[in-house]
Amino acid sequence: MFPPSTNSDYHGAPAAAWFLILAALLELVPGCIHFFLPDGGAGVIAGIDLSVHGPTIVRIFAWFGALQIAMALLLLVIGVRYRTLVPLGLVAIIVSRGLMSYDAWLGKGAEAMHRPPENYASPAAVVLAIVFLALALRRR
Repeated sequence: MFPPSTNSDYHGAPAAAWFLILAALLELVPGCIHFFLPDGGAGVIAGIDLSVHGPTIVRIFAWFGALQIAMALLLLVIGVRYRTLVPLGLVAIIVSRGLMSYDAWLGKGAEAMHRPPENYASPAAVVLAIVFLALALRRR
């Protein structure tokens, strides 16, 4: 299932791989919260009123948590064992967090009165991932 490591072929900055590992862990924690907490964090963390359509909201949070856990594990494997794929992993972060940021601030969620923590963390993640992508693409 795991081919030989490609780390010896990676010529980008080691800090970019370490950032990817950190990003994976920071993706894994909310993924586990969304998947394993009884309300998925929708009420206790995001402050969403679950009195209307609560079970549906909780199921959507669990579904998203499952996606976050899978993404985190993939990024972790890349950062630890397949560093030649670090730029690709960083692009995945830029795309996913960029779309989340767009939706939260300019798209469907722009008029929200309450903002969960991810609305603030996602734009910062995009900027950091762009910086580390530049480092990953530079040859040492």
